[in-house]
Amino acid sequence: MRLRRRALRTGVGLLLTGALLAGCDSAPAESGPSAAAPSSGAPRQFKPGAAGAGDPYFPSYGNGGYDVGRYTVKVRYDPDKDRLTGTATVQAAATSDLSAFNLDLAGLSVRSVKVDGAPAKHTRKGDELVVTPANGLIAGNGFVAEIAYEGKPEPLANEVLGEGGFLHTGDGAIALGQPESASTWFPVNDHPSDKASYDFEITVPDGLTAVSNGVPAGKSRDDGWTTWKWSERAPMASYLSFVVIGKLRVTTGEHKGRPVFSAVDVDVAEGAADDSIADTVKVADYLETVFGPYPFDAYGGVVISDARIRYALETQSRPVYSAGFFRQGRNTEVVAHELAHQWFGDSVALTKWQDIWLNEGLATYAEWLWAEHSEGRRAAAAFATRYSGSPASLWRTPPGKPGVENLFSQSVYQRGGMTVHALRVAVGDKAFFQILKTWAAEKRNANGTTAEFIALAERVSGKKLDALFDAWLYGTSRPEEPKAL
Repeated sequence: MRLRRRALRTGVGLLLTGALLAGCDSAPAESGPSAAAPSSGAPRQFKPGAAGAGDPYFPSYGNGGYDVGRYTVKVRYDPDKDRLTGTATVQAAATSDLSAFNLDLAGLSVRSVKVDGAPAKHTRKGDELVVTPANGLIAGNGFVAEIAYEGKPEPLANEVLGEGGFLHTGDGAIALGQPESASTWFPVNDHPSDKASYDFEITVPDGLTAVSNGVPAGKSRDDGWTTWKWSERAPMASYLSFVVIGKLRVTTGEHKGRPVFSAVDVDVAEGAADDSIADTVKVADYLETVFGPYPFDAYGGVVISDARIRYALETQSRPVYSAGFFRQGRNTEVVAHELAHQWFGDSVALTKWQDIWLNEGLATYAEWLWAEHSEGRRAAAAFATRYSGSPASLWRTPPGKPGVENLFSQSVYQRGGMTVHALRVAVGDKAFFQILKTWAAEKRNANGTTAEFIALAERVSGKKLDALFDAWLYGTSRPEEPKAL
């Protein structure tokens, strides 16, 4: 995510104009018959799943007791009435014996819930939907929950990070934001540790486009409404899902056998934004040379014009950019940042939010690499400028443990990028680029932690790196200049 300015921080791999400016690989779970009781004959102890995934920074985000394999989300949105009706089908597997489980759903009213085809009880506790199936769910078994819901979607307000989620616009809507947003338009296990595949069917009035993640799966018209279908088969963290509804300039094509679908708000002047997004495949091809194969089945980008959104976000397979990034002309550095996230942040997702530097530091460094490749501006020079010119406040905030209030701070981005360069200097280019490719390959479609990244870097390089990472990620003063080990 990249922020344009230090203003609204609804997170997304943020990027700044001017200053320069996250489970397991889940397979779709199928519903099946109940398993037999334990061989010991002891009765099962069914308990409610946890109302949170246990993230130290956001304890209430996500839920426990199950692992989602696939979401099928079908929504109909009427911009004139600002009203959404929807049905979400959640295919999951219980990871413990469950008497009840939670889904995150902000504001919207639930009409009915079924689990494995049978009516289930449901209650609300704030933004939590508590589902009690007719029978307990046995650990290891798949189940299918179907939730019908409706209402006027509202964004989520975070007192530290700002506003994110579903926003009504002049001609449609935008659902976007980090660290949470999905729960404002469908029920979800809203934490990156539980990745899943997604199918979206978004019905809007004729004349409007509805763009989301993944491969375009066709559209159909019926009585003044158009249904746009999208399919993201690779596991995706929930905050990386999005929808943009409105009047958009659409460009389609194909690259390396994958569809390319991009869209620009018609209120954005033709030119720089369109040209920058058109460079998506060129930038992605370069990043493949340093990170390994592009990890998803589609390419593209979406440019929006809304004063409430001043950032770019690495929404999976199709990043979303504020039009502000292109007001001064063509800008492929922001494109490089968000596309780098397709490897680091999307394919390799966070396990916990404290480790966001893994997303932002690597994406920031990708900007420096792209600038070196496309313009001849060396990454070492980008590092040197920041190392010598950054304010003291940047060095006081450790990017490996920034705290919630500094989750999207310049330390996470710029000091995170400097940490990546320090690693490169320490191990040399051959080992460094092998580390990046190995991390992307071994953690593809999964989740990672800082500790795992450090262990992999030491394994690939054959060097002890604890002192380097301690200084650059967790120290509260400027480290010594990096040197080869």
